[in-house]
Amino acid sequence: MKLRVRIMKISAGKPVVFIHEATAKKIDVRVADHVTLSKNNHKTTAIVDLALGFIGKDEVAISEELASVLGADAKGLIEVNPAETSEGSRIIHDKIEVSEYTLKDLEKIMRDIVNNNLTEAEIAYFISGVNHYGMSQKETLNLTNAIVKTGRKLKWPSKIVVDKHSIGGIPGNRTTPIVVSICAAAGLTMPKTSSRAITSASGTADTIEAIAPVNLTIEQLKRVVKKTGACLAWGGSLGLAPADDKLIRVEKLLRIDPEPQLLASILAKKVAVGSTHVLIDIPFGYGAKVSIHRAQHLKVMFESLGKKLSLKIKVILTDGRQPVGNGVGPILEMRDVIAVLKQNNSVRDLEEKSLVLAGAILEMSGKTKKGRGQVMARDILYSGAAYEKFCEIISAQGGDPKTWLPEAKFHHTFVANRPGTIRKIINQEMNYLARVSGCPNDKASGLYIYKHLNEKVKQGDKIITIYSESKEKLHQAVKLFKKQKPIVIV
Repeated sequence: MKLRVRIMKISAGKPVVFIHEATAKKIDVRVADHVTLSKNNHKTTAIVDLALGFIGKDEVAISEELASVLGADAKGLIEVNPAETSEGSRIIHDKIEVSEYTLKDLEKIMRDIVNNNLTEAEIAYFISGVNHYGMSQKETLNLTNAIVKTGRKLKWPSKIVVDKHSIGGIPGNRTTPIVVSICAAAGLTMPKTSSRAITSASGTADTIEAIAPVNLTIEQLKRVVKKTGACLAWGGSLGLAPADDKLIRVEKLLRIDPEPQLLASILAKKVAVGSTHVLIDIPFGYGAKVSIHRAQHLKVMFESLGKKLSLKIKVILTDGRQPVGNGVGPILEMRDVIAVLKQNNSVRDLEEKSLVLAGAILEMSGKTKKGRGQVMARDILYSGAAYEKFCEIISAQGGDPKTWLPEAKFHHTFVANRPGTIRKIINQEMNYLARVSGCPNDKASGLYIYKHLNEKVKQGDKIITIYSESKEKLHQAVKLFKKQKPIVIV
């Protein structure tokens, strides 16, 4: 059916079209069904929503993004028809639990996810099946390759391209800018792409964004890396392994993170960005995402899959029982990063972890002998070369490394009401507390932690300051801290 186009300034995070209820009945589609939109030689798929009142029976409302894909304008007509059931959908629904997904199966499913040919319910069905039945190592390898195939794959002139990744969950833990600066100063190529926060207070991209643009195009990223040897960009703006981004969005709705998809997600992004040597940081312990036993299992899986993908992978298991650094939240974390890089009241736990990670990369890349990595990393940091490289990267991305980092408008400090020892800092609750205060959208909001695990405190010592750009959010965060007691003093 041909319908007149109405272009709307909307952003639903997925391709949605609005049509009149009577029109939907005529072409036999319902809410959340897929329709094919076509104009001349352009064709795409979108999800149906129904409207009464503002949409005429002869109209279809589409976003500016969909209009651009179709080459449509407000005066034109587009063809709207029910979409055929996708191959990926048939594969998912026909799957029996005792059989494995083939590479072709997974390629079709991932392609249909990227082309919006699967509903969120169908993607959830796929994810839940993987979560319940698991995947063999061969299937996980096939899933990784299928995800890579959905987007571009970068190539670099350097034979060795290094990278790092943490499985996350630890507040603060902003080692990436420090590690990248040290490794790039050592002459390594490190095109680092990072995520934004999903459940944490700040992702690396959110923190870097406090002083520099992170939404780079692939062309911009290549220019920055050519000039400085590295970058600190947001991975979501690059179109690398796009199926993974859509899988992650549904996983978060389901609140599950199947192991095969965790492995495939991380490895696919590393293959897509052109990495050859990858360091994986797996924090473990109380309050971390994984126990020591699961961390050891993941280590074996990463290293085994890495070999099959021609990636040299080293996995380091780190203490994940508490936040790393003092600041939690974009600006507060950036202050910690700069303090370490400038060696101006350096944050010692953040510094030491960064040196361990950077040292491991320097060794695995052949920049120094085994056992000498941390020494070399410390020399680069203390010489000021890492800070110089950091400034160079930030400037190349269009930022200012000397940007003023303001304090939030409102804050509240908690002090110890008796002497004792810090026995517990609950990571999940600290992340949630920081988000209640306004993170990551309010860059200056967050937490500043004065005392860490096993440190002794005296009555009246500062324990934590909560920062917020909103009086109401601060009030909510203070109330939450009193109720949850995420820092335990005994």
